[in-house]
Amino acid sequence: MSKTAEAEGALETRGIEQVPDHERTARTRELFPTWVGANISVLLLTMGASLVVAYGLNIWQALVVAAAAPVVAYGLVGLIGIAGKRGGAPGMALSRAVFGQRGNLLPGSLIWVARWGWETINAVTGAYAMLTILDIVFGIRANSVLDMVTLLAFVVATFAISGLGINAVQKCNKYATYVFGVFSVLVLGYLAVHTDWSRVVHHGAGSTASVITGIGMIAAGGVSWIPSAPDFTRYLPRTASSKAIVGTAVGGAGIVVLPMVLMGAVMAVSTPDLASAADPVSFLGEILPTWLAVPYLLIALIGMLLINSMSMYSAGFTAQTLGFKVPRHWAVSVNAVISLVLGGVLMLVATSFMGSFIAFLSLLAVAFSAWVGVFGADMLRRTEYDGRAMADTTRTSAYWYRGGFSPAAVAAWAAGLAGACCSPPRTGSPARWRRTTSSASTALAGSPPS
Repeated sequence: MSKTAEAEGALETRGIEQVPDHERTARTRELFPTWVGANISVLLLTMGASLVVAYGLNIWQALVVAAAAPVVAYGLVGLIGIAGKRGGAPGMALSRAVFGQRGNLLPGSLIWVARWGWETINAVTGAYAMLTILDIVFGIRANSVLDMVTLLAFVVATFAISGLGINAVQKCNKYATYVFGVFSVLVLGYLAVHTDWSRVVHHGAGSTASVITGIGMIAAGGVSWIPSAPDFTRYLPRTASSKAIVGTAVGGAGIVVLPMVLMGAVMAVSTPDLASAADPVSFLGEILPTWLAVPYLLIALIGMLLINSMSMYSAGFTAQTLGFKVPRHWAVSVNAVISLVLGGVLMLVATSFMGSFIAFLSLLAVAFSAWVGVFGADMLRRTEYDGRAMADTTRTSAYWYRGGFSPAAVAAWAAGLAGACCSPPRTGSPARWRRTTSSASTALAGSPPS
Protein backbone atom coordinates (compact mmCIF):
# COMPACT_ATOMS: atom_id res chain seq x y z
CA MET A 1 0.00 0.00 0.00
CA SER A 2 1.30 3.45 -0.86
CA LYS A 3 2.60 5.46 2.06
CA THR A 4 2.80 8.65 -0.02
CA ALA A 5 -0.76 8.78 -1.24
CA GLU A 6 -2.52 7.91 1.98
CA ALA A 7 -1.44 7.98 5.62
CA GLU A 8 -1.21 4.52 7.16
CA GLY A 9 -4.51 3.60 8.78
CA ALA A 10 -6.37 6.47 7.08
CA LEU A 11 -9.47 6.08 4.96
CA GLU A 12 -8.64 4.69 1.53
CA THR A 13 -10.30 6.86 -1.09
CA ARG A 14 -9.12 5.11 -4.24
CA GLY A 15 -11.75 3.00 -5.98
CA ILE A 16 -11.56 0.87 -9.11
CA GLU A 17 -9.33 3.25 -11.06
CA GLN A 18 -5.79 2.19 -11.92
CA VAL A 19 -3.17 2.93 -9.26
CA PRO A 20 -0.39 5.22 -10.61
CA ASP A 21 3.09 3.70 -10.69
CA HIS A 22 4.48 6.21 -8.19
CA GLU A 23 1.98 4.99 -5.56
CA ARG A 24 2.74 1.32 -6.03
CA THR A 25 5.26 0.87 -3.24
CA ALA A 26 3.88 -2.20 -1.42
CA ARG A 27 5.98 -5.33 -0.79
CA THR A 28 5.10 -8.94 -1.51
CA ARG A 29 5.83 -10.04 2.06
CA GLU A 30 2.88 -7.91 3.21
CA LEU A 31 0.62 -10.42 1.44
CA PHE A 32 1.54 -13.27 3.81
CA PRO A 33 -0.55 -12.08 6.81
CA THR A 34 -3.31 -11.13 4.38
CA TRP A 35 -3.81 -14.74 3.35
CA VAL A 36 -3.28 -16.00 6.89
CA GLY A 37 -6.08 -13.69 8.03
CA ALA A 38 -8.29 -14.86 5.18
CA ASN A 39 -8.35 -18.36 6.71
CA ILE A 40 -8.70 -17.77 10.46
CA SER A 41 -12.09 -19.42 10.82
CA VAL A 42 -13.42 -22.15 13.11
CA LEU A 43 -15.39 -23.40 10.12
CA LEU A 44 -12.17 -25.14 9.07
CA LEU A 45 -12.42 -27.21 12.25
CA THR A 46 -15.99 -28.17 11.40
CA MET A 47 -15.03 -29.03 7.83
CA GLY A 48 -12.07 -31.06 9.08
CA ALA A 49 -14.49 -33.02 11.26
CA SER A 50 -16.73 -33.63 8.27
CA LEU A 51 -13.85 -35.36 6.48
CA VAL A 52 -13.97 -38.04 9.16
CA VAL A 53 -17.68 -38.14 9.95
CA ALA A 54 -19.32 -37.61 6.55
CA TYR A 55 -16.62 -38.77 4.14
CA GLY A 56 -15.15 -41.56 6.29
CA LEU A 57 -11.51 -40.51 5.87
CA ASN A 58 -8.77 -41.49 8.30
CA ILE A 59 -6.23 -39.06 9.75
CA TRP A 60 -3.66 -39.75 7.01
CA GLN A 61 -6.17 -39.06 4.26
CA ALA A 62 -7.27 -35.92 6.10
CA LEU A 63 -3.62 -34.86 6.11
CA VAL A 64 -3.48 -35.26 2.33
CA VAL A 65 -6.65 -33.19 1.94
CA ALA A 66 -5.42 -30.48 4.32
CA ALA A 67 -2.09 -30.20 2.49
CA ALA A 68 -3.42 -30.34 -1.07
CA ALA A 69 -6.42 -28.01 -0.76
CA PRO A 70 -4.51 -24.76 -0.02
CA VAL A 71 -1.96 -25.55 -2.73
CA VAL A 72 -4.72 -25.97 -5.32
CA ALA A 73 -6.88 -23.03 -4.25
CA TYR A 74 -4.27 -20.49 -3.21
CA GLY A 75 -1.92 -21.43 -6.01
CA LEU A 76 -4.66 -20.06 -8.25
CA VAL A 77 -5.17 -17.10 -5.93
CA GLY A 78 -1.49 -16.22 -6.31
CA LEU A 79 -1.49 -16.69 -10.08
CA ILE A 80 -4.50 -14.42 -10.60
CA GLY A 81 -2.93 -11.98 -8.13
CA ILE A 82 -0.17 -11.42 -10.71
CA ALA A 83 -2.76 -9.55 -12.78
CA GLY A 84 -2.99 -7.00 -9.98
CA LYS A 85 0.66 -5.98 -10.30
CA ARG A 86 0.30 -5.86 -14.08
CA GLY A 87 -2.85 -3.75 -14.14
CA GLY A 88 -2.81 -1.90 -10.81
CA ALA A 89 -6.58 -2.30 -10.41
CA PRO A 90 -9.08 -4.57 -8.58
CA GLY A 91 -9.92 -7.93 -10.09
CA MET A 92 -13.41 -7.12 -11.31
CA ALA A 93 -12.14 -3.91 -12.93
CA LEU A 94 -9.44 -5.86 -14.78
CA SER A 95 -12.17 -8.28 -15.79
CA ARG A 96 -13.59 -5.57 -18.05
CA ALA A 97 -10.59 -6.07 -20.33
CA VAL A 98 -11.54 -9.74 -20.69
CA PHE A 99 -15.33 -9.72 -21.00
CA GLY A 100 -16.00 -6.20 -22.27
CA GLN A 101 -17.62 -3.29 -20.46
CA ARG A 102 -21.10 -4.79 -20.64
CA GLY A 103 -20.08 -8.43 -20.76
CA ASN A 104 -18.33 -8.04 -17.40
CA LEU A 105 -21.68 -7.29 -15.78
CA LEU A 106 -22.68 -10.95 -16.20
CA PRO A 107 -19.96 -12.71 -14.18
CA GLY A 108 -19.65 -9.63 -11.96
CA SER A 109 -23.28 -9.85 -10.88
CA LEU A 110 -23.08 -13.56 -10.13
CA ILE A 111 -19.84 -13.21 -8.18
CA TRP A 112 -21.32 -10.31 -6.22
CA VAL A 113 -24.36 -12.39 -5.29
CA ALA A 114 -22.10 -15.29 -4.30
CA ARG A 115 -20.27 -12.93 -1.96
CA TRP A 116 -23.57 -12.22 -0.20
CA GLY A 117 -23.68 -15.85 0.82
CA TRP A 118 -20.03 -16.00 1.86
CA GLU A 119 -20.32 -12.87 3.98
CA THR A 120 -23.58 -14.10 5.48
CA ILE A 121 -22.00 -17.43 6.49
CA ASN A 122 -19.08 -15.64 8.15
CA ALA A 123 -21.34 -13.13 9.90
CA VAL A 124 -23.50 -15.91 11.33
CA THR A 125 -20.44 -17.88 12.44
CA GLY A 126 -19.06 -14.75 14.11
CA ALA A 127 -22.35 -14.18 15.91
CA TYR A 128 -22.34 -17.80 17.12
CA ALA A 129 -18.82 -17.30 18.48
CA MET A 130 -19.96 -14.23 20.42
CA LEU A 131 -22.96 -16.15 21.80
CA THR A 132 -20.71 -19.02 22.89
CA ILE A 133 -18.37 -16.65 24.73
CA LEU A 134 -21.30 -14.99 26.50
CA ASP A 135 -22.59 -18.40 27.55
CA ILE A 136 -19.23 -19.72 28.81
CA VAL A 137 -18.11 -16.58 30.64
CA PHE A 138 -21.36 -15.02 31.85
CA GLY A 139 -23.87 -17.86 31.60
CA ILE A 140 -26.06 -15.81 29.24
CA ARG A 141 -28.18 -18.15 27.13
CA ALA A 142 -28.91 -17.36 23.52
CA ASN A 143 -32.34 -16.24 22.35
CA SER A 144 -33.74 -14.67 19.19
CA VAL A 145 -33.15 -11.10 20.36
CA LEU A 146 -29.57 -11.76 21.47
CA ASP A 147 -28.93 -13.59 18.20
CA MET A 148 -29.82 -10.47 16.25
CA VAL A 149 -27.85 -8.15 18.56
CA THR A 150 -24.64 -10.17 18.17
CA LEU A 151 -25.16 -10.43 14.41
CA LEU A 152 -25.62 -6.65 14.16
CA ALA A 153 -22.49 -6.01 16.24
CA PHE A 154 -20.44 -8.31 14.02
CA VAL A 155 -21.66 -6.74 10.76
CA VAL A 156 -21.10 -3.19 12.03
CA ALA A 157 -17.52 -4.03 13.08
CA THR A 158 -16.92 -5.64 9.69
CA PHE A 159 -18.15 -2.54 7.88
CA ALA A 160 -15.91 -0.31 10.00
CA ILE A 161 -12.72 -2.19 9.06
CA SER A 162 -13.53 -2.78 5.39
CA GLY A 163 -14.77 0.78 5.00
CA LEU A 164 -11.42 2.19 6.14
CA GLY A 165 -9.62 0.32 3.38
CA ILE A 166 -6.58 -1.80 2.68
CA ASN A 167 -4.25 -0.27 5.30
CA ALA A 168 -6.68 -1.09 8.11
CA VAL A 169 -7.32 -4.59 6.75
CA GLN A 170 -3.62 -5.43 6.38
CA LYS A 171 -2.62 -4.03 9.77
CA CYS A 172 -5.38 -6.01 11.54
CA ASN A 173 -4.36 -9.16 9.68
CA LYS A 174 -0.75 -8.73 10.73
CA TYR A 175 -1.45 -8.60 14.47
CA ALA A 176 -4.16 -11.28 14.31
CA THR A 177 -1.69 -13.65 12.65
CA TYR A 178 0.72 -13.52 15.60
CA VAL A 179 -1.93 -13.93 18.30
CA PHE A 180 -3.79 -16.69 16.46
CA GLY A 181 -0.54 -18.60 15.96
CA VAL A 182 0.23 -18.61 19.68
CA PHE A 183 -3.18 -19.89 20.74
CA SER A 184 -3.31 -22.46 17.94
CA VAL A 185 -0.10 -23.97 19.30
CA LEU A 186 -1.70 -24.14 22.77
CA VAL A 187 -4.79 -25.89 21.37
CA LEU A 188 -2.64 -28.33 19.42
CA GLY A 189 -0.68 -29.09 22.57
CA TYR A 190 -3.87 -29.69 24.58
CA LEU A 191 -5.26 -32.03 21.93
CA ALA A 192 -1.96 -33.90 21.72
CA VAL A 193 -2.14 -34.67 25.45
CA HIS A 194 -5.87 -35.41 25.80
CA THR A 195 -6.68 -37.26 22.56
CA ASP A 196 -7.08 -41.02 22.35
CA TRP A 197 -4.58 -41.44 19.52
CA SER A 198 -5.18 -45.16 19.15
CA ARG A 199 -8.72 -44.40 17.94
CA VAL A 200 -7.46 -41.64 15.66
CA VAL A 201 -4.66 -43.67 14.06
CA HIS A 202 -6.69 -46.87 13.61
CA HIS A 203 -9.78 -45.23 12.14
CA GLY A 204 -10.75 -46.89 8.85
CA ALA A 205 -9.81 -45.33 5.52
CA GLY A 206 -12.22 -43.81 3.03
CA SER A 207 -12.25 -44.06 -0.74
CA THR A 208 -10.02 -42.16 -3.14
CA ALA A 209 -13.11 -40.44 -4.51
CA SER A 210 -13.90 -39.16 -1.01
CA VAL A 211 -10.37 -37.77 -0.70
CA ILE A 212 -10.77 -35.90 -3.99
CA THR A 213 -14.19 -34.61 -2.94
CA GLY A 214 -12.73 -33.51 0.40
CA ILE A 215 -9.99 -31.54 -1.36
CA GLY A 216 -12.66 -29.83 -3.45
CA MET A 217 -14.73 -28.99 -0.38
CA ILE A 218 -11.82 -27.44 1.55
CA ALA A 219 -10.44 -25.70 -1.55
CA ALA A 220 -13.81 -24.13 -2.41
CA GLY A 221 -13.35 -21.47 0.27
CA GLY A 222 -10.00 -20.49 -1.25
CA VAL A 223 -11.47 -20.41 -4.75
CA SER A 224 -13.81 -17.65 -3.58
CA TRP A 225 -10.77 -15.40 -3.06
CA ILE A 226 -9.41 -15.80 -6.59
CA PRO A 227 -11.27 -12.87 -8.22
CA SER A 228 -10.26 -10.72 -5.22
CA ALA A 229 -6.54 -11.49 -5.45
CA PRO A 230 -5.68 -8.42 -7.61
CA ASP A 231 -7.47 -6.22 -5.05
CA PHE A 232 -4.61 -6.91 -2.63
CA THR A 233 -1.74 -6.86 -5.16
CA ARG A 234 -2.62 -3.73 -7.12
CA TYR A 235 -0.29 -1.58 -4.98
CA LEU A 236 2.71 -3.79 -5.83
CA PRO A 237 5.22 -2.39 -8.34
CA ARG A 238 5.28 -3.97 -11.78
CA THR A 239 8.69 -5.45 -10.94
CA ALA A 240 7.37 -7.45 -7.96
CA SER A 241 8.24 -11.16 -8.03
CA SER A 242 5.44 -13.31 -9.43
CA LYS A 243 6.84 -16.34 -7.61
CA ALA A 244 6.69 -14.44 -4.33
CA ILE A 245 3.05 -13.49 -4.97
CA VAL A 246 2.12 -17.15 -5.44
CA GLY A 247 4.34 -18.33 -2.59
CA THR A 248 2.91 -15.94 -0.01
CA ALA A 249 -0.63 -16.92 -0.98
CA VAL A 250 0.00 -20.67 -0.66
CA GLY A 251 2.18 -20.32 2.44
CA GLY A 252 -0.13 -17.93 4.25
CA ALA A 253 -3.17 -20.12 3.66
CA GLY A 254 -1.41 -23.43 4.25
CA ILE A 255 -0.03 -22.46 7.65
CA VAL A 256 -3.63 -22.08 8.86
CA VAL A 257 -5.60 -24.61 6.80
CA LEU A 258 -3.33 -27.58 7.45
CA PRO A 259 -3.37 -27.57 11.28
CA MET A 260 -6.99 -26.47 11.64
CA VAL A 261 -8.39 -29.14 9.32
CA LEU A 262 -6.31 -31.78 11.12
CA MET A 263 -7.49 -30.46 14.50
CA GLY A 264 -11.08 -30.80 13.32
CA ALA A 265 -10.46 -34.34 12.13
CA VAL A 266 -8.94 -35.30 15.50
CA MET A 267 -11.79 -33.64 17.42
CA ALA A 268 -14.34 -35.56 15.36
CA VAL A 269 -13.18 -38.86 16.84
CA SER A 270 -14.27 -37.80 20.33
CA THR A 271 -17.11 -35.49 19.21
CA PRO A 272 -18.61 -36.89 15.98
CA ASP A 273 -21.64 -34.58 16.22
CA LEU A 274 -19.28 -31.67 15.54
CA ALA A 275 -19.70 -31.96 11.77
CA SER A 276 -23.50 -31.64 11.93
CA ALA A 277 -23.72 -29.05 14.72
CA ALA A 278 -26.38 -26.40 14.14
CA ASP A 279 -24.03 -23.98 15.94
CA PRO A 280 -20.56 -24.65 14.47
CA VAL A 281 -18.51 -23.04 17.26
CA SER A 282 -20.16 -23.92 20.58
CA PHE A 283 -18.45 -27.33 20.62
CA LEU A 284 -15.15 -25.64 21.49
CA GLY A 285 -16.56 -24.79 24.91
CA GLU A 286 -17.26 -28.49 25.46
CA ILE A 287 -13.97 -29.92 24.18
CA LEU A 288 -11.51 -27.34 25.52
CA PRO A 289 -11.08 -26.06 29.10
CA THR A 290 -12.51 -22.59 29.74
CA TRP A 291 -9.07 -20.96 30.14
CA LEU A 292 -8.24 -22.05 26.58
CA ALA A 293 -11.66 -22.05 24.90
CA VAL A 294 -12.51 -18.42 25.69
CA PRO A 295 -9.34 -16.74 24.34
CA TYR A 296 -9.29 -19.10 21.36
CA LEU A 297 -12.88 -18.20 20.53
CA LEU A 298 -12.04 -14.52 20.85
CA ILE A 299 -9.16 -14.89 18.41
CA ALA A 300 -11.31 -16.98 16.06
CA LEU A 301 -13.97 -14.26 16.29
CA ILE A 302 -11.40 -11.66 15.27
CA GLY A 303 -10.34 -13.92 12.41
CA MET A 304 -13.87 -14.25 11.11
CA LEU A 305 -14.27 -10.49 11.41
CA LEU A 306 -11.16 -9.99 9.27
CA ILE A 307 -12.33 -12.53 6.69
CA ASN A 308 -15.60 -10.71 6.30
CA SER A 309 -13.82 -7.36 6.18
CA MET A 310 -11.63 -8.57 3.30
CA SER A 311 -14.66 -9.95 1.48
CA MET A 312 -16.68 -6.75 1.90
CA TYR A 313 -13.65 -4.70 0.88
CA SER A 314 -13.56 -6.55 -2.44
CA ALA A 315 -17.34 -6.52 -2.74
CA GLY A 316 -17.23 -2.72 -2.71
CA PHE A 317 -15.11 -2.79 -5.87
CA THR A 318 -17.47 -5.30 -7.49
CA ALA A 319 -20.43 -3.04 -6.73
CA GLN A 320 -18.62 -0.13 -8.36
CA THR A 321 -17.89 -2.14 -11.51
CA LEU A 322 -21.59 -3.00 -11.68
CA GLY A 323 -22.45 0.70 -11.88
CA PHE A 324 -22.93 1.89 -8.29
CA LYS A 325 -21.84 5.53 -8.54
CA VAL A 326 -20.80 5.90 -4.91
CA PRO A 327 -17.45 6.05 -3.08
CA ARG A 328 -15.87 2.70 -2.26
CA HIS A 329 -16.70 2.79 1.45
CA TRP A 330 -20.38 3.42 0.73
CA ALA A 331 -20.40 0.63 -1.84
CA VAL A 332 -19.21 -1.64 0.98
CA SER A 333 -22.29 -0.72 3.03
CA VAL A 334 -24.56 -2.37 0.45
CA ASN A 335 -23.12 -5.80 1.22
CA ALA A 336 -23.18 -5.06 4.94
CA VAL A 337 -26.93 -4.55 4.86
CA ILE A 338 -27.50 -7.64 2.73
CA SER A 339 -25.42 -9.88 5.01
CA LEU A 340 -27.32 -8.56 8.04
CA VAL A 341 -30.69 -9.43 6.52
CA LEU A 342 -29.68 -12.83 5.16
CA GLY A 343 -27.77 -13.65 8.36
CA GLY A 344 -30.90 -13.00 10.41
CA VAL A 345 -32.87 -15.39 8.22
CA LEU A 346 -30.20 -18.09 8.51
CA MET A 347 -29.94 -17.86 12.29
CA LEU A 348 -33.69 -17.80 12.90
CA VAL A 349 -34.94 -20.16 10.18
CA ALA A 350 -32.21 -22.49 8.87
CA THR A 351 -32.33 -25.91 10.54
CA SER A 352 -28.92 -27.17 9.43
CA PHE A 353 -26.10 -24.66 9.45
CA MET A 354 -23.49 -27.03 8.04
CA GLY A 355 -25.89 -28.36 5.42
CA SER A 356 -26.53 -24.80 4.24
CA PHE A 357 -22.80 -24.09 4.25
CA ILE A 358 -21.85 -27.14 2.20
CA ALA A 359 -24.60 -26.46 -0.34
CA PHE A 360 -23.40 -22.88 -0.64
CA LEU A 361 -19.77 -23.92 -1.15
CA SER A 362 -20.87 -26.03 -4.13
CA LEU A 363 -22.61 -23.05 -5.72
CA LEU A 364 -19.67 -20.82 -4.85
CA ALA A 365 -17.13 -23.01 -6.61
CA VAL A 366 -19.24 -23.02 -9.77
CA ALA A 367 -19.69 -19.24 -9.90
CA PHE A 368 -16.04 -18.41 -9.27
CA SER A 369 -14.42 -21.26 -11.21
CA ALA A 370 -16.10 -20.32 -14.49
CA TRP A 371 -14.74 -16.77 -14.20
CA VAL A 372 -11.28 -18.00 -13.21
CA GLY A 373 -10.97 -20.24 -16.27
CA VAL A 374 -11.67 -17.44 -18.74
CA PHE A 375 -9.72 -14.75 -16.89
CA GLY A 376 -6.75 -17.06 -16.40
CA ALA A 377 -6.66 -18.03 -20.08
CA ASP A 378 -6.64 -14.35 -20.99
CA MET A 379 -3.71 -13.74 -18.61
CA LEU A 380 -1.56 -16.16 -20.58
CA ARG A 381 -1.40 -13.72 -23.49
CA ARG A 382 -1.94 -10.36 -21.78
CA THR A 383 0.94 -8.59 -20.02
CA GLU A 384 -0.67 -5.20 -19.31
CA TYR A 385 -4.04 -3.50 -18.93
CA ASP A 386 -5.13 -0.13 -20.29
CA GLY A 387 -6.24 1.98 -17.33
CA ARG A 388 -8.11 4.52 -19.45
CA ALA A 389 -9.97 1.80 -21.36
CA MET A 390 -11.02 0.15 -18.07
CA ALA A 391 -12.40 3.43 -16.73
CA ASP A 392 -14.18 4.34 -20.00
CA THR A 393 -17.56 2.59 -19.99
CA THR A 394 -18.73 4.16 -23.26
CA ARG A 395 -18.44 2.98 -26.87
CA THR A 396 -15.09 4.76 -27.19
CA SER A 397 -13.43 2.27 -24.82
CA ALA A 398 -10.85 -0.12 -26.24
CA TYR A 399 -12.62 -2.76 -24.15
CA TRP A 400 -16.03 -2.17 -25.72
CA TYR A 401 -15.49 -4.94 -28.32
CA ARG A 402 -18.87 -5.82 -29.92
CA GLY A 403 -21.73 -3.95 -28.35
CA GLY A 404 -19.84 -3.90 -25.05
CA PHE A 405 -19.28 -7.69 -25.07
CA SER A 406 -16.32 -9.91 -25.86
CA PRO A 407 -18.24 -12.74 -27.60
CA ALA A 408 -15.56 -15.40 -27.12
CA ALA A 409 -15.02 -14.67 -23.42
CA VAL A 410 -18.71 -14.43 -22.56
CA ALA A 411 -19.50 -17.61 -24.49
CA ALA A 412 -16.67 -19.52 -22.78
CA TRP A 413 -17.80 -18.29 -19.35
CA ALA A 414 -21.43 -19.26 -20.01
CA ALA A 415 -20.37 -22.70 -21.26
CA GLY A 416 -18.25 -23.29 -18.16
CA LEU A 417 -21.05 -22.17 -15.89
CA ALA A 418 -23.64 -24.32 -17.64
CA GLY A 419 -21.37 -27.36 -17.66
CA ALA A 420 -20.64 -27.09 -13.95
CA CYS A 421 -24.28 -26.51 -13.03
CA CYS A 422 -25.39 -29.56 -15.03
CA SER A 423 -22.81 -31.84 -13.38
CA PRO A 424 -23.95 -34.02 -10.47
CA PRO A 425 -23.30 -32.29 -7.12
CA ARG A 426 -20.27 -33.60 -5.26
CA THR A 427 -21.39 -32.91 -1.76
CA GLY A 428 -25.02 -33.90 -1.97
CA SER A 429 -28.08 -32.07 -0.77
CA PRO A 430 -28.36 -30.78 2.79
CA ALA A 431 -30.85 -33.55 3.54
CA ARG A 432 -28.46 -36.20 2.28
CA TRP A 433 -25.63 -34.51 4.19
CA ARG A 434 -27.58 -34.80 7.44
CA ARG A 435 -28.43 -38.45 6.81
CA THR A 436 -24.82 -39.32 5.99
CA THR A 437 -23.48 -37.43 8.98
CA SER A 438 -26.03 -39.01 11.30
CA SER A 439 -25.12 -42.51 10.17
CA ALA A 440 -21.38 -41.86 10.46
CA SER A 441 -21.87 -40.29 13.90
CA THR A 442 -23.67 -43.42 15.06
CA ALA A 443 -20.86 -45.64 13.83
CA LEU A 444 -18.16 -43.56 15.50
CA ALA A 445 -19.92 -42.86 18.77
CA GLY A 446 -21.47 -46.29 19.19
CA SER A 447 -24.82 -44.76 20.16
CA PRO A 448 -27.82 -43.21 18.41
CA PRO A 449 -27.34 -39.57 17.41
CA SER A 450 -29.17 -37.05 19.55
